[in-house]
Amino acid sequence: MKTAFLRLHLAVLLAGFTGVLGRLISLNEGLLVWYRLLISAVSLWLLFGLQRKISAIPFRKMLSITGVGFIAALHWVTFYGSIKYSNVSVGLVCFSAIGFFTALVEPILLKRRFIWQELLLGLLVMAGIYVIFHFDPRYKTGILIGLLSALLAAIFPVLNRQLLKTVNVETLTTYEISGGLVTLSLLLPVYLQQFPPDHFWPTWTDLGWLLFLSWFCTVWAFQLSAYALKYISAFTVNLSYNLEPVYGIILAFLIYRENEYLGWNFYLGLLMIIIALSLQMLRVYKARNKST
Repeated sequence: MKTAFLRLHLAVLLAGFTGVLGRLISLNEGLLVWYRLLISAVSLWLLFGLQRKISAIPFRKMLSITGVGFIAALHWVTFYGSIKYSNVSVGLVCFSAIGFFTALVEPILLKRRFIWQELLLGLLVMAGIYVIFHFDPRYKTGILIGLLSALLAAIFPVLNRQLLKTVNVETLTTYEISGGLVTLSLLLPVYLQQFPPDHFWPTWTDLGWLLFLSWFCTVWAFQLSAYALKYISAFTVNLSYNLEPVYGIILAFLIYRENEYLGWNFYLGLLMIIIALSLQMLRVYKARNKST
């Protein structure tokens, strides 16, 4: 359990870089995610293929994994869209709604009862986002897209945990990233027609950041998170990912000085989200001690 938590928080730390990278890379959100998936898929097939860690799976299972990969791809597109329509800090705070959506989605998908403590903690996070939105309507579009991103992110690990019961981490990660690439490739022409980009090809600077995003924040973080899901519930994993905004916001403050454009309401909302995370981790710790 301790190793699982360490891997999980390392994955969260890596994820904290993704918001800043979304602003550093000049491509629009659709192309950014497509290149991220392309580099990650090629890297995974080479890495795990040479190590012979990719197992053959039935076609129906492959379709299921592809579907989950598509959900992950849509989450990333909306996540970066939220950042580009608002800023890094606001986009990352919206991601914290993942706890609330998981408390709703996980019981429905797994056909178990709702846990009121999870719902209350999730509602505290939503209240924090509302405080930011209510007092600062400038970021309305970015916040709405960010909430959609959080909903998609909540669905992904719940489904992923079920797949991990029958498929090893390396195979699952490789097929999910590849499935996300294929399905997003089919959707991308329509998307780019609706949201025309300034340019289609990444600059050399963009390419360097895309490699970092793909190799460290995707391939490695995916593995770490998947291993953690074997021992930790999807709700705890998702709520732990609320630290991603904290890491990302600190980076945004240091690099882009976004703190100069945010009012008191942002910090109040962020404090409410941090309290929700702390209470959940305390609840998990007490439950673990009780069981042992």
